[in-house]
Amino acid sequence: MPGRGQASNEPFIAQDPNAPDHLVASFNDYRAGEGTCATAYSRNGGQTWSDVAVPNSFTRGSAFGTAREYWQTGGDGTVAFDSRANAYLACQRFQRGGGDSSNQDLSSGIYVFRSTGNGGASWNFPGRPVIESADVQGAAGGFPFEDKPVLTVDSNPASPYRDRIYVTFTEFDVVNGILTYESYSDDFGEHFSPKVLVFNSAAVCPNSFFGPADDCDAGIDGQPFVGPDGAVYVVQENFNNFFYNATDNHNQVILARSSDGGRSFATPVKVADYYDLPDCASYQAGQDPGRSCVPEKNPASANSIFRAINYAVGAVNPRNARQVAVVFGSYINPDSNESTGCSPAYFAGDALNTYDGVKAPGGCSNGILLSISNDGGLTFSGGSTDPRRLTSVTPSAAQGGTDQFWPWAAFTLGGTLVVSYYDRQYGSDEFTGFSDVSMAASRDLVHFSATRITSSSMPPPSQFEGTFYGDYAGLSAAGGAIHPIWADTRTAELFLCPGTGTPLHPPAVCTGSAPNANPANNQEIFTVIVPSPFGGG
Repeated sequence: MPGRGQASNEPFIAQDPNAPDHLVASFNDYRAGEGTCATAYSRNGGQTWSDVAVPNSFTRGSAFGTAREYWQTGGDGTVAFDSRANAYLACQRFQRGGGDSSNQDLSSGIYVFRSTGNGGASWNFPGRPVIESADVQGAAGGFPFEDKPVLTVDSNPASPYRDRIYVTFTEFDVVNGILTYESYSDDFGEHFSPKVLVFNSAAVCPNSFFGPADDCDAGIDGQPFVGPDGAVYVVQENFNNFFYNATDNHNQVILARSSDGGRSFATPVKVADYYDLPDCASYQAGQDPGRSCVPEKNPASANSIFRAINYAVGAVNPRNARQVAVVFGSYINPDSNESTGCSPAYFAGDALNTYDGVKAPGGCSNGILLSISNDGGLTFSGGSTDPRRLTSVTPSAAQGGTDQFWPWAAFTLGGTLVVSYYDRQYGSDEFTGFSDVSMAASRDLVHFSATRITSSSMPPPSQFEGTFYGDYAGLSAAGGAIHPIWADTRTAELFLCPGTGTPLHPPAVCTGSAPNANPANNQEIFTVIVPSPFGGG
């Protein structure tokens, strides 16, 4: 496990709406050897940061038959502020079971921690449970498994649900399928409601995998967000459409709205069709099945092997509660160049997407697309529009034909939509598998201008055998500046030099450029302060 104890990834960031210079960030942290949720905070607008450990090594164990439940690992942290300067962190915790240790426990749970009035400098203990699934003997195989919590807070002082905390999560269940639930708290994260099913039966899910027809039982990566009127939205990618043939392997983004503070959700609607990233094993030699990635445009190499997926992210315009914007990646898009060889080619044996033209220069490329609702999430521009004709967040000539992935979106207080994303338009990124981070902005949701955020390109990750870079990277725009955040790999990893650390050869620290050392890099969390586009916040 080279370098694992140095890695950090999956960053998220939030601002205090009453004091935008107060920021809190969360990220997966592997300094203890296994993953956990860690945080950092800034009180000067992101110029400097202080690192904070979250007290999440154990929680109360009443659900597990003991006084305490000691957790082996976890992550998937997200953060948000309420309207009273309290910060919140949602964190997944789980056990690995007998395959990794003598402990047979395969339990999982999702917990929320509160930082009361100090902007993330300290967190309450223990974390309060949102959902807990006990399998202390491993008899149920770890199912149901609680995964991917995402947290948001209604920080609108005029909202009827002011300071209500919403957490969505994916529950993997061998009986009921892959379902998205939501739970809310009205007492500042002390207690959470029973779970509420977000995506009910709907015409957008004609082919269910586990239940009756129309069950939306195969969707992941739900993301909640709140409008200025208190409406709650959840968007996710869904796989129940199932109208596939040899030249079409698209899936869909769907959304559900709650107008009663998360107690129930209306019938899901289609946001857009999209095409997921390609199966890694089909194009990057020697890779494990079951992982999508962003292959570089070089048939002779296989550098970019970290897992990636085209999830969706939504936001509501604070100046127009009826305008909902959703961004997402798609491997087939207005810049796909299908006439030169890029086209869908059904599925690989592990059920992930395949395409013609994946590794060819000028062939396939992933783009960030936009679908808009102007009626409060009832209908979307992408609901009946082919993704080849949707608005691209990355429309410039330089970006066309190159890969963009892992977007996050937010509206500024002035109503400008800003989107951060990993970007391969610069230098030789498309051919080496390196990446940058860019940010696009638009006032009218039609014309976007892009800004390069990174000052130089980042190499593919080497930690975790190069297969794990995290699954998302966040963005905050709640004040006069924009704060994208990402996992960065430009710093060399420090490790023991080969052949040292023996009685005759004292230990010596190597970097990736040292003689006889394999190139290696660290995963660190970076952010930057970007002036608000077009002015006016």
